[in-house]
Amino acid sequence: MSAVTPDIDVLAVARLSPLLAPQLAAAYTVHDRLHETDPAAFAAVAPRIRGIAASGDSKVDVELIARLPALEIISVMGVGYDGIDVAAAKVRGVQVTHTPNVLNDDVADLAIGLMLCAARQLPAADRYVRAGQWAASGPMPLARKMSGARLGLVGMGRIGQAIAHRAAAFGMSIAYTARSARAGLPYRYLPTAKALAQESDYLVVITPGGAGTRKLIDAEVLAALGSKGILVNVARGSVVDEAALIDALERGVIAGAALDVFENEPHVPERLLALPHVVLVPHIGSATAQTRQAMADLAAANLAAHFAGRPLLTPVPEMQG
Repeated sequence: MSAVTPDIDVLAVARLSPLLAPQLAAAYTVHDRLHETDPAAFAAVAPRIRGIAASGDSKVDVELIARLPALEIISVMGVGYDGIDVAAAKVRGVQVTHTPNVLNDDVADLAIGLMLCAARQLPAADRYVRAGQWAASGPMPLARKMSGARLGLVGMGRIGQAIAHRAAAFGMSIAYTARSARAGLPYRYLPTAKALAQESDYLVVITPGGAGTRKLIDAEVLAALGSKGILVNVARGSVVDEAALIDALERGVIAGAALDVFENEPHVPERLLALPHVVLVPHIGSATAQTRQAMADLAAANLAAHFAGRPLLTPVPEMQG
């Protein structure tokens, strides 16, 4: 990080990671969610705010940007930034950065882990042993094989490619859908999520969130996945129509699901919690100490680079070119 510059005011719009907060506090005057906790104090400091520190789940809309006349940069600690009004920021000349690539491995690892958990029913098997059911009732019902199955990836960015690389070691056949086919990849491209689901045993969602992908995985896609299909979501909760998913699971339209993300985090519908053939984890795609440290360091480095007049390390794609 650059030399301490406490004369620069930064607004934290999320609860900052303990890996990031000390770095920012050492370099800037940080106002922690002042826009939410103390409107009067925020109004007084707003004209001095030059930077925003955000998380992947933060909302920075056109109204907030308009209240910050000195704003220069929004640094997101996360690869996703669908809560940031990038168009409004761009109009104002405000830079937006995020932390891609450093979390690719962790998210891809988790996707494979969730596939295995859903296929082999590992969480249910753990509960079965702990409840004494193995001794009382004998073996569990047979699970299903993952190796050699058909994997469909909704999204083929860096993380999607990392998942595909791992899945190849399981001998899976791999196909994908995206806005367009990716040159140079050995995987089969299908034009829609529905077409992909029809030819998949496991449908893994790893596409960006935002208006363009909202409820992309709907009742039609789930019906196409079919009664032996398993849905895995390591993208954004908004990409899956959660009500349609619950209905499909309850009626046996699909065989199961494994979810790291939800529509209204951290709140998970009771109907989803009640389903035994669903694996639920609390948005832990990048949640390892090593990766979160790398994300925090990159988020801080983007701010430092901007205020030192150096090129940004990882601007969001809309800011490039």
